[in-house]
Amino acid sequence: MSAVLSVRGLAKSYGELEALREVSFDLQAGEVIAVVGPNGAGKTTLLSIVAAVQQPSAGSVSRGAREVGWAPQQPALYSKLSVAENLELFARLEKLADPHAAVRRMLEQTGLTERAREPVGHLSGGNRQRVNVALGLIADPPVLVLDEPSASLDPAQRERLWEFIGSLTRTGTAVIFSTHHLGEAQHHADRLLVLADGRLLLDGPPGALLAAAGEAPGEDLETALVRYLAEHAAVGAPAL
Repeated sequence: MSAVLSVRGLAKSYGELEALREVSFDLQAGEVIAVVGPNGAGKTTLLSIVAAVQQPSAGSVSRGAREVGWAPQQPALYSKLSVAENLELFARLEKLADPHAAVRRMLEQTGLTERAREPVGHLSGGNRQRVNVALGLIADPPVLVLDEPSASLDPAQRERLWEFIGSLTRTGTAVIFSTHHLGEAQHHADRLLVLADGRLLLDGPPGALLAAAGEAPGEDLETALVRYLAEHAAVGAPAL
């Protein structure tokens, strides 16, 4: 199966600080990858480079900005504009041929049609995040990048968000997201990328992390990550 996204040898330096070091992976159509690791591991840096928000110091990403949807942790929404007005603004910024059709499609796809005229500032956190994801999808990209998509959501809002993301992947959209909620990585991700100090330590399904940490299948992934990082982060480890 050919990859819809290929990342090769990504590195990013800020002066003497190496935020990313030789990270490579592929992403398939309909696949969900979770990027996990401690604070400062390079998760947001990696995702922002994949989304072409910033440029790498070295390496390559096979798709450009218009082919990758980007939903940052802090939504770039205009609170005084309505949901539909936010979507139309971004559709026009993307220079879509039919902005109105794109807005209608995203309102229907995200279940926000009834809130189309409501100011974004009046929405719940869960609905604001749905608008944020809709902006990333407005140009119908094959790849969607989400930075901590559920960080500010309650459990019910997280569940609705993941139901929506699941509907996208079933139609072929590939998703890569970062998270500190290891439970949602365990339940929703096909693969994990474990980062520490900018290095890719492990690339494999959640079960691979459990096995590498000496945990039984179905055990807690957060415990496994803490144990794995304690054993491998300081000295480095090959990707699995």
